Amino acid sequence: QVQLVESGGGSVQAGGSLRLSCAASGSFVSLNAMGWYRQAPGKQRELVATITSGGSTNYADSVKGRFAISRDNAKNTVALQMNSLKPEDTAVYYCWAALLYYIYWGKGTLVTVSS
Repeated sequence: QVQLVESGGGSVQAGGSLRLSCAASGSFVSLNAMGWYRQAPGKQRELVATITSGGSTNYADSVKGRFAISRDNAKNTVALQMNSLKPEDTAVYYCWAALLYYIYWGKGTLVTVSS
């Protein structure tokens, strides 16, 4: 079992920055890929960014050049630095982690970007 707890959401004006963090705990030695999804009101959940245990990253086209994902394998944490935020980035952001054949999810943290 893996428990994921996000932090760092909030409200910001367009052009601002926020940093999301996610801490994983539970009965495991190491996690496979980790990352972030988001879901805006009335829209489907969207994959934002992924990072492998080796540090390889992948981003949605909509956030490339603005967001940066990182992880600390020793602390079992993953972070998402979000810069140049736009109103369309408003969403609930969910942390996820893969372990063996399972995907675990956090409860989400709300990010609101006002114009």
